[in-house]
Amino acid sequence: MAGAGPDDADVPGAGPAGAGTVNRDAGRVTVLVLGGTSEARVLAADLAGRPGVRVISSLAGRVRDPVLPVGEVRVGGFGGVRGLADWARSEGVDAVVDATHPFAETISAHAVAACAQAGLPLLRLARPGWHAQDGDDWHHAGSLAEAAALLPALGTRVFLTTGRQGLAAFAVLDRLWFLIRCVDPPDGAMPANREVLLARGPYARESERTLMRHFAIDVLVTKDSGGSLTAGKLAAARDLGIPVVMVRRPDSPAAVPVPAVDDAVRWVLGQVPARAGRRDADRGEPAPPPGRAPDSAGA
Repeated sequence: MAGAGPDDADVPGAGPAGAGTVNRDAGRVTVLVLGGTSEARVLAADLAGRPGVRVISSLAGRVRDPVLPVGEVRVGGFGGVRGLADWARSEGVDAVVDATHPFAETISAHAVAACAQAGLPLLRLARPGWHAQDGDDWHHAGSLAEAAALLPALGTRVFLTTGRQGLAAFAVLDRLWFLIRCVDPPDGAMPANREVLLARGPYARESERTLMRHFAIDVLVTKDSGGSLTAGKLAAARDLGIPVVMVRRPDSPAAVPVPAVDDAVRWVLGQVPARAGRRDADRGEPAPPPGRAPDSAGA
Protein backbone atom coordinates (compact mmCIF):
# COMPACT_ATOMS: atom_id res chain seq x y z
CA MET A 1 0.00 0.00 0.00
CA ALA A 2 2.11 2.88 -1.19
CA GLY A 3 0.93 6.24 -0.05
CA ALA A 4 -1.70 4.92 2.28
CA GLY A 5 -4.64 7.20 2.92
CA PRO A 6 -5.27 8.94 6.17
CA ASP A 7 -8.52 7.73 7.62
CA ASP A 8 -10.12 4.48 6.60
CA ALA A 9 -7.72 2.85 4.19
CA ASP A 10 -6.35 -0.64 4.75
CA VAL A 11 -5.50 -1.76 1.26
CA PRO A 12 -3.98 -5.03 0.06
CA GLY A 13 -0.21 -4.82 -0.03
CA ALA A 14 2.63 -6.81 -1.47
CA GLY A 15 3.49 -8.97 1.53
CA PRO A 16 3.10 -12.71 2.04
CA ALA A 17 0.11 -14.22 0.32
CA GLY A 18 -2.99 -14.97 2.36
CA ALA A 19 -4.75 -18.30 2.36
CA GLY A 20 -7.66 -19.13 0.08
CA THR A 21 -9.76 -21.97 -1.29
CA VAL A 22 -10.63 -22.77 -4.87
CA ASN A 23 -14.10 -21.81 -6.07
CA ARG A 24 -15.74 -24.98 -7.39
CA ASP A 25 -19.17 -23.48 -8.04
CA ALA A 26 -19.48 -22.97 -11.79
CA GLY A 27 -22.92 -21.44 -11.40
CA ARG A 28 -21.87 -18.11 -9.93
CA VAL A 29 -19.42 -15.30 -10.50
CA THR A 30 -16.59 -14.80 -8.01
CA VAL A 31 -15.53 -11.19 -7.50
CA LEU A 32 -12.40 -10.06 -5.72
CA VAL A 33 -12.78 -6.64 -4.07
CA LEU A 34 -9.47 -5.01 -3.24
CA GLY A 35 -10.72 -3.03 -0.29
CA GLY A 36 -9.93 -1.13 2.84
CA THR A 37 -12.21 1.84 2.12
CA SER A 38 -15.77 2.65 3.10
CA GLU A 39 -16.87 2.25 -0.53
CA ALA A 40 -15.37 -1.24 -0.63
CA ARG A 41 -17.33 -2.21 2.47
CA VAL A 42 -20.60 -0.91 1.05
CA LEU A 43 -19.93 -2.74 -2.21
CA ALA A 44 -19.16 -6.01 -0.43
CA ALA A 45 -22.31 -5.73 1.68
CA ASP A 46 -24.44 -5.22 -1.43
CA LEU A 47 -22.88 -8.05 -3.42
CA ALA A 48 -22.78 -10.54 -0.54
CA GLY A 49 -26.56 -10.68 -0.44
CA ARG A 50 -27.08 -11.30 -4.15
CA PRO A 51 -27.64 -14.77 -5.63
CA GLY A 52 -25.15 -15.80 -8.26
CA VAL A 53 -22.36 -13.68 -6.78
CA ARG A 54 -19.54 -14.68 -4.47
CA VAL A 55 -17.52 -11.76 -3.13
CA ILE A 56 -14.11 -11.93 -1.49
CA SER A 57 -12.74 -8.77 0.12
CA SER A 58 -8.98 -8.42 0.50
CA LEU A 59 -7.33 -6.22 3.13
CA ALA A 60 -3.65 -5.52 3.60
CA GLY A 61 -3.74 -5.99 7.36
CA ARG A 62 -1.76 -2.82 8.01
CA VAL A 63 -4.43 -1.21 10.15
CA ARG A 64 -4.39 -2.72 13.63
CA ASP A 65 -8.15 -3.04 14.05
CA PRO A 66 -9.76 -2.64 10.60
CA VAL A 67 -13.49 -2.38 10.03
CA LEU A 68 -14.26 -5.69 8.36
CA PRO A 69 -16.61 -5.94 5.39
CA VAL A 70 -19.53 -8.36 5.09
CA GLY A 71 -18.78 -11.69 3.49
CA GLU A 72 -15.53 -13.54 2.89
CA VAL A 73 -12.39 -11.67 3.88
CA ARG A 74 -8.72 -12.40 3.28
CA VAL A 75 -5.99 -10.42 5.03
CA GLY A 76 -2.43 -9.98 3.80
CA GLY A 77 -0.54 -9.23 0.63
CA PHE A 78 -0.40 -11.35 -2.51
CA GLY A 79 3.34 -11.33 -3.07
CA GLY A 80 3.37 -8.97 -6.04
CA VAL A 81 1.84 -9.13 -9.50
CA ARG A 82 2.47 -12.81 -10.11
CA GLY A 83 1.21 -13.72 -6.65
CA LEU A 84 -2.04 -11.85 -7.23
CA ALA A 85 -2.55 -13.42 -10.67
CA ASP A 86 -1.83 -16.92 -9.35
CA TRP A 87 -4.10 -16.43 -6.34
CA ALA A 88 -6.94 -15.20 -8.55
CA ARG A 89 -6.62 -18.25 -10.80
CA SER A 90 -6.49 -20.69 -7.90
CA GLU A 91 -9.49 -19.09 -6.23
CA GLY A 92 -11.58 -19.09 -9.40
CA VAL A 93 -11.90 -15.29 -9.51
CA ASP A 94 -13.91 -14.05 -12.50
CA ALA A 95 -13.59 -10.28 -12.04
CA VAL A 96 -11.73 -7.78 -9.86
CA VAL A 97 -12.87 -4.47 -8.39
CA ASP A 98 -10.08 -2.21 -7.20
CA ALA A 99 -11.79 -0.20 -4.47
CA THR A 100 -8.61 0.75 -2.64
CA HIS A 101 -7.71 4.24 -1.46
CA PRO A 102 -6.99 6.78 -4.23
CA PHE A 103 -3.37 6.95 -3.04
CA ALA A 104 -2.78 3.19 -2.96
CA GLU A 105 -0.60 3.29 -6.05
CA THR A 106 1.23 -0.01 -5.67
CA ILE A 107 -1.72 -2.37 -5.34
CA SER A 108 -3.63 -0.55 -8.09
CA ALA A 109 -0.69 -1.00 -10.46
CA HIS A 110 -0.37 -4.64 -9.40
CA ALA A 111 -4.08 -5.18 -10.06
CA VAL A 112 -3.77 -3.87 -13.62
CA ALA A 113 -0.79 -6.09 -14.39
CA ALA A 114 -2.18 -9.17 -12.63
CA CYS A 115 -5.57 -8.95 -14.34
CA ALA A 116 -3.82 -8.63 -17.69
CA GLN A 117 -1.81 -11.76 -16.91
CA ALA A 118 -4.85 -13.72 -15.73
CA GLY A 119 -7.21 -12.42 -18.42
CA LEU A 120 -9.63 -10.95 -15.89
CA PRO A 121 -11.86 -7.87 -16.23
CA LEU A 122 -10.88 -5.07 -13.85
CA LEU A 123 -12.93 -2.13 -12.57
CA ARG A 124 -11.58 0.84 -10.62
CA LEU A 125 -14.04 2.18 -8.03
CA ALA A 126 -12.62 5.56 -7.05
CA ARG A 127 -14.50 8.16 -5.05
CA PRO A 128 -14.45 11.63 -6.67
CA GLY A 129 -11.83 14.04 -5.42
CA TRP A 130 -12.58 17.18 -3.48
CA HIS A 131 -13.06 20.57 -5.13
CA ALA A 132 -12.35 23.98 -3.65
CA GLN A 133 -15.35 26.09 -2.71
CA ASP A 134 -15.83 29.80 -2.19
CA GLY A 135 -13.77 30.88 0.80
CA ASP A 136 -11.19 28.08 0.48
CA ASP A 137 -7.48 28.88 0.37
CA TRP A 138 -5.97 25.78 -1.19
CA HIS A 139 -2.34 25.28 -2.19
CA HIS A 140 -1.78 22.21 -4.36
CA ALA A 141 1.24 19.93 -4.10
CA GLY A 142 2.28 17.01 -6.25
CA SER A 143 3.82 15.05 -3.39
CA LEU A 144 4.34 15.05 0.36
CA ALA A 145 7.78 16.58 -0.20
CA GLU A 146 6.22 19.44 -2.16
CA ALA A 147 3.63 19.88 0.58
CA ALA A 148 6.37 20.14 3.20
CA ALA A 149 8.19 22.76 1.13
CA LEU A 150 5.07 24.96 1.06
CA LEU A 151 4.46 24.97 4.81
CA PRO A 152 6.98 27.53 6.16
CA ALA A 153 5.33 30.29 4.12
CA LEU A 154 1.82 29.36 5.23
CA GLY A 155 1.90 28.75 8.98
CA THR A 156 3.70 27.46 12.04
CA ARG A 157 1.14 25.11 13.63
CA VAL A 158 0.28 22.33 11.21
CA PHE A 159 -2.62 19.88 11.27
CA LEU A 160 -1.14 16.93 9.35
CA THR A 161 -3.74 14.41 8.18
CA THR A 162 -1.89 12.52 5.45
CA GLY A 163 -1.63 9.24 7.38
CA ARG A 164 1.15 7.56 9.31
CA GLN A 165 3.29 6.81 6.27
CA GLY A 166 5.38 9.50 4.63
CA LEU A 167 5.89 11.57 7.77
CA ALA A 168 9.63 11.67 7.07
CA ALA A 169 8.95 14.33 4.43
CA PHE A 170 8.06 16.75 7.24
CA ALA A 171 10.80 15.75 9.70
CA VAL A 172 13.17 18.52 8.58
CA LEU A 173 10.70 21.27 9.52
CA ASP A 174 12.00 21.74 13.06
CA ARG A 175 10.64 25.27 13.38
CA LEU A 176 7.06 24.15 12.91
CA TRP A 177 4.75 22.33 15.32
CA PHE A 178 2.59 19.43 14.08
CA LEU A 179 -0.63 17.82 15.19
CA ILE A 180 -0.41 14.43 13.46
CA ARG A 181 -3.66 12.48 13.19
CA CYS A 182 -3.72 8.84 12.12
CA VAL A 183 -5.51 5.60 12.93
CA ASP A 184 -2.52 3.67 14.29
CA PRO A 185 0.66 4.93 16.01
CA PRO A 186 3.25 6.13 13.49
CA ASP A 187 6.88 5.09 13.51
CA GLY A 188 10.04 6.09 11.69
CA ALA A 189 11.21 9.63 11.03
CA MET A 190 8.70 12.37 11.78
CA PRO A 191 8.64 15.99 12.98
CA ALA A 192 10.29 16.49 16.38
CA ASN A 193 7.79 19.12 17.52
CA ARG A 194 4.58 17.19 17.44
CA GLU A 195 1.58 15.70 19.14
CA VAL A 196 0.07 12.50 17.77
CA LEU A 197 -3.69 12.10 17.85
CA LEU A 198 -4.99 8.58 17.22
CA ALA A 199 -8.51 8.67 15.83
CA ARG A 200 -10.71 7.13 13.15
CA GLY A 201 -13.28 9.04 11.11
CA PRO A 202 -15.85 10.17 10.33
CA TYR A 203 -15.09 13.67 11.53
CA ALA A 204 -17.82 16.29 11.77
CA ARG A 205 -17.31 19.90 10.75
CA GLU A 206 -18.05 21.23 14.23
CA SER A 207 -15.65 18.88 16.01
CA GLU A 208 -12.91 19.61 13.49
CA ARG A 209 -13.37 23.33 14.03
CA THR A 210 -13.16 22.86 17.79
CA LEU A 211 -10.02 20.76 17.42
CA MET A 212 -8.28 23.32 15.23
CA ARG A 213 -9.12 26.13 17.61
CA HIS A 214 -7.93 24.13 20.63
CA PHE A 215 -4.51 23.53 19.07
CA ALA A 216 -4.30 26.98 17.42
CA ILE A 217 -3.87 25.35 14.02
CA ASP A 218 -2.99 27.79 11.25
CA VAL A 219 -2.44 25.43 8.28
CA LEU A 220 -3.95 22.06 7.27
CA VAL A 221 -2.22 19.38 5.17
CA THR A 222 -4.28 16.62 3.55
CA LYS A 223 -4.33 14.29 0.60
CA ASP A 224 -7.12 14.63 -1.94
CA SER A 225 -8.79 11.49 -0.60
CA GLY A 226 -12.32 12.60 -1.48
CA GLY A 227 -15.48 11.35 0.18
CA SER A 228 -17.58 12.70 3.01
CA LEU A 229 -16.09 10.86 6.00
CA THR A 230 -13.14 13.23 6.35
CA ALA A 231 -14.37 16.32 4.50
CA GLY A 232 -15.29 18.04 7.77
CA LYS A 233 -11.72 19.31 8.17
CA LEU A 234 -11.97 21.19 4.88
CA ALA A 235 -15.18 22.92 5.93
CA ALA A 236 -13.66 23.75 9.32
CA ALA A 237 -10.58 25.24 7.68
CA ARG A 238 -12.83 27.32 5.47
CA ASP A 239 -14.77 28.56 8.50
CA LEU A 240 -11.58 29.56 10.29
CA GLY A 241 -9.78 31.04 7.28
CA ILE A 242 -7.01 28.43 7.50
CA PRO A 243 -5.01 27.63 4.35
CA VAL A 244 -5.01 24.05 3.11
CA VAL A 245 -2.14 22.23 1.42
CA MET A 246 -3.82 19.67 -0.84
CA VAL A 247 -1.70 16.78 -2.13
CA ARG A 248 -2.87 15.80 -5.60
CA ARG A 249 -3.83 12.25 -6.44
CA PRO A 250 -1.42 10.06 -8.37
CA ASP A 251 -2.21 9.22 -11.97
CA SER A 252 -5.17 6.88 -12.32
CA PRO A 253 -4.42 3.22 -13.13
CA ALA A 254 -5.25 1.85 -16.57
CA ALA A 255 -8.59 0.37 -15.55
CA VAL A 256 -12.23 1.16 -16.28
CA PRO A 257 -13.14 3.82 -13.68
CA VAL A 258 -16.47 4.43 -11.95
CA PRO A 259 -17.17 6.95 -9.17
CA ALA A 260 -19.98 5.27 -7.23
CA VAL A 261 -20.80 1.95 -5.60
CA ASP A 262 -24.02 1.58 -7.61
CA ASP A 263 -21.95 1.75 -10.81
CA ALA A 264 -19.69 -1.00 -9.50
CA VAL A 265 -22.67 -3.19 -8.56
CA ARG A 266 -24.09 -2.88 -12.08
CA TRP A 267 -20.71 -3.76 -13.56
CA VAL A 268 -20.36 -6.84 -11.37
CA LEU A 269 -23.87 -8.06 -12.21
CA GLY A 270 -22.97 -7.62 -15.86
CA GLN A 271 -20.16 -10.11 -15.35
CA VAL A 272 -22.64 -12.89 -14.54
CA PRO A 273 -23.74 -13.51 -18.14
CA ALA A 274 -20.16 -12.94 -19.30
CA ARG A 275 -18.99 -15.57 -16.82
CA ALA A 276 -21.64 -17.98 -18.06
CA GLY A 277 -20.55 -17.33 -21.65
CA ARG A 278 -16.93 -18.10 -20.84
CA ARG A 279 -17.96 -21.27 -18.96
CA ASP A 280 -20.13 -22.49 -21.84
CA ALA A 281 -17.35 -21.73 -24.33
CA ASP A 282 -14.99 -23.85 -22.27
CA ARG A 283 -17.53 -26.69 -22.45
CA GLY A 284 -18.14 -26.21 -26.16
CA GLU A 285 -21.71 -25.02 -25.55
CA PRO A 286 -23.31 -21.92 -27.13
CA ALA A 287 -23.22 -18.82 -24.99
CA PRO A 288 -26.49 -17.24 -23.80
CA PRO A 289 -27.81 -14.29 -25.79
CA PRO A 290 -26.11 -10.96 -24.92
CA GLY A 291 -27.70 -9.10 -22.05
CA ARG A 292 -29.43 -12.20 -20.61
CA ALA A 293 -28.04 -14.32 -17.82
CA PRO A 294 -28.65 -18.08 -17.85
CA ASP A 295 -31.15 -19.43 -15.37
CA SER A 296 -28.42 -20.89 -13.18
CA ALA A 297 -26.67 -17.53 -12.72
CA GLY A 298 -29.33 -16.27 -10.33
CA ALA A 299 -28.75 -12.62 -11.15
